[in-house]
Amino acid sequence: MENEDEVALSSNPNPNILATDQSLEKKHQSMLNRLSNHHQTRLDSSLTHRSADSSSSPSFESTSTFLSRFSNSKSSIKLVAENSYFLPFYEVRSLLKTTSDLRQSLKVLSPELLPFSFRKKPTIKDPITEPKEEEKVQEPEKKSGFRVPDSPEVGESSILNLDSCEVRLMGSVRALFVHRLRNCRVYTGRVIGSVSVDGVERCVFVMASHQIRIHNAKTSDFYLRVKSWPIIKDSCGVRFAPYYLTYKGIEKELREASLDEETEKWSNVDDFLWLRAIQSPNWFVLPENESLGLIDISKS
Repeated sequence: MENEDEVALSSNPNPNILATDQSLEKKHQSMLNRLSNHHQTRLDSSLTHRSADSSSSPSFESTSTFLSRFSNSKSSIKLVAENSYFLPFYEVRSLLKTTSDLRQSLKVLSPELLPFSFRKKPTIKDPITEPKEEEKVQEPEKKSGFRVPDSPEVGESSILNLDSCEVRLMGSVRALFVHRLRNCRVYTGRVIGSVSVDGVERCVFVMASHQIRIHNAKTSDFYLRVKSWPIIKDSCGVRFAPYYLTYKGIEKELREASLDEETEKWSNVDDFLWLRAIQSPNWFVLPENESLGLIDISKS
């Protein structure tokens, strides 16, 4: 039995996945500490800001405090996006909760920017600049599909807590986090960095990225174009197929991200916890006769 175990472990097709690099771990830990400090600073600043509102502090001090909190929250999210490509799977998963909280904070803080601009012009009443009731409703929330423009401001995007929805991401993002989806379809253009998928069931994903990590996925299909082998963990019933997606301008976007050529790495999946030499029973190649074929998401 000991010899068999040795053979099984030595025949693991990708032993580098299990290797531990101490210097890289230190870098990861340093990044996590920075993120934690950003988050704690945001909380401390929030308490300070609330106290300042009840005092007689000048208005410009409150504005400065708010802008500092707003900037710190955006920096924390950007920090995760820029380093997610190099982070181990378990760290990416733990950061999903933190980034989700930060994004919620940004949603709360963003509307506060508008009152600051009005305080400087109390005597001016411009009905055009005042938000109307119907303008407060965000269009993406009423639709299952939305477009992300190709802009340097789109550092990362998160798709969280959806059931029976269709999401269309056209354009470019640096990193994409997908968490807790059921019965959904997600179509994306290029993702310059990595995609992290966690806690999905009965979903279809059509994605182009440099790397994808899938955790706790059940009975879901992945149509991929990737630069490295997909990694799965704690998943079952997942199937893989080549990337078939089109919309106006996608060829140029894929070419600029070096994702224009088919690498066929989508069919060589690493099951993180499957250490045997035989094929993992948790993933399969999607039969061609069951494939969705070319998908055009530019059409409504």
